[in-house]
Amino acid sequence: MTLVDVARVTRAAYAEAFPAVTGRPLIKLPQTAGRSESEIFFDALALNAADLNADGEAERLLEPFSAELAAALSARRDDLAREGQALPGAADAVAGVAKLEGPGETSVQTVLTGSSKPNAMLKLRAFGLDGYVDFDIGGYGNEAYPKGTLLRVARERASDKHKLTFGEDMTVYVADSPRDVDAARIGGARSLAVASGRATAAELRDAGADAVLPDLTDTAAVAGLVARLTDPSRRP
Repeated sequence: MTLVDVARVTRAAYAEAFPAVTGRPLIKLPQTAGRSESEIFFDALALNAADLNADGEAERLLEPFSAELAAALSARRDDLAREGQALPGAADAVAGVAKLEGPGETSVQTVLTGSSKPNAMLKLRAFGLDGYVDFDIGGYGNEAYPKGTLLRVARERASDKHKLTFGEDMTVYVADSPRDVDAARIGGARSLAVASGRATAAELRDAGADAVLPDLTDTAAVAGLVARLTDPSRRP
């Protein structure tokens, strides 16, 4: 709910992948906003197949579930664009931030997401949003780290790949939930929160976001805030 809304298609993919792995129907899907695929799967086990959530069985099922979910979502690639949507301003926002590069500067954009890498790529490509995203350095929901740690991992990957130092003051996490604001704090990044998900602007401010926007439709405001948050001399 920061760049795209594909919840309807994703729910259908979960409903297909879960019984394929567990042999149980997915009657109740847990809350998905701001959560990783692994967290959602373990909670779904607790809600729908409690006896499989013990003796290491849950961990054993995670990898095949991730594969089934990726296959189910890939089979619905046409549905993503038909039943989902890129959120207003998303395309212009990623293009606008990419233009922030100046002399001796490099602007790098990636994703920090609860989705696995294949699923993240599929979702963004469905709406033509992948052109400005370096997927190699991202942090994904199938990795065994909380989001705050994944943010640090992604920054290290960016530094290694681009042979530059992307320090904490040079990193902005743009996201839509209080959990993401917490992840930015834990991961040592600035947070630009957008109220395009379930959280209100007030809730995002209360969570401690460094800046809050109602959505991504004001490209100049998005790019301007990213520039300000990564330039210590321009911060209040």
